[in-house]
Amino acid sequence: MTSGSKISAVLCTLALTCSANASAPDATDALISQLGRPAPARTAFAEARFMQVLDRPLVVSGELAWLGGDTLERHVTKPHEETARIADGKVTQQREGKGERSFSLERAPQLKVLVDSFVALLGGDPGRLRQAFAIARRGDATGAWTLTLTPRDLEVARTVATIRIDGKGDEARCMWMQESDGDVAVDLLGGLADKMPAEPTREALAALCKGA
Repeated sequence: MTSGSKISAVLCTLALTCSANASAPDATDALISQLGRPAPARTAFAEARFMQVLDRPLVVSGELAWLGGDTLERHVTKPHEETARIADGKVTQQREGKGERSFSLERAPQLKVLVDSFVALLGGDPGRLRQAFAIARRGDATGAWTLTLTPRDLEVARTVATIRIDGKGDEARCMWMQESDGDVAVDLLGGLADKMPAEPTREALAALCKGA
């Protein structure tokens, strides 16, 4: 479903000059600890979801918000109005012209793992993040960095293979959610959201995320 991969992150500066195989846990924790932001934290997003059953990606855009605690909200404004709110272990969706629907977060492994990841990141809590994920960090001398999160829970891993966050300097630029069935959701965050191509490809989005 198109609400499977959603939310914002605004990450702090940490000069990363390590190679891919030199990601010391203490350095990774130091980066995560600097990610905390006071709630509410809001940012624009544009998402392209590549699904094997479709010839073209699904593209939506709007605003993502962390409202404190475990409460997250995703408000889609294009191509239609839709709001998804995650709070108290429940997902509530409201789409333009349709009634409200709710379901348990336990029925949506993609959303549950995203709650764990983003609340931990926005709260600057490396301990919580490490409980839910194995974390790999890499970066280069230009200030570009990547965090790759792999779910520890085998049940979750059957749905979500990895979550990757790309950034540079003090800016989180993109989030990639690779699902175990091969589908991929790519979110452009903040100012980069306005640069979502009309007909995105994975290659074009990868170039945007790298600052090309």
